[in-house]
Amino acid sequence: MFGIGFPEMLMVMVLALIVIGPKRLPDIARALGRGFTEFKRATEDLKTTFQEEARTDEIKQQLIKEGKVFSKQNPYTSGVGPTVESETTEAKVAPESPAKSDKEADA
Repeated sequence: MFGIGFPEMLMVMVLALIVIGPKRLPDIARALGRGFTEFKRATEDLKTTFQEEARTDEIKQQLIKEGKVFSKQNPYTSGVGPTVESETTEAKVAPESPAKSDKEADA
């Protein structure tokens, strides 16, 4: 663990016992345990948030690529078709073309 062997770990424990004292050592160990637990929980929450954002971005990019959503920064349309100019939303659902569905029905 961190390049520290058993003899070094034992020396650190003995020094902690001497410096901190036997009465306060269990309280400090509990506080450290709680701190590590809280750090682990916060790290997992941050990891989950990043994964959710990445998943949302992947879905958004897939919808843009399929032409179901248009945005200002759509690299797949290259200026073809309508783009969103609204400041409140970055992307909107593209309207279905009735002429396109009529052609598909005839085919």
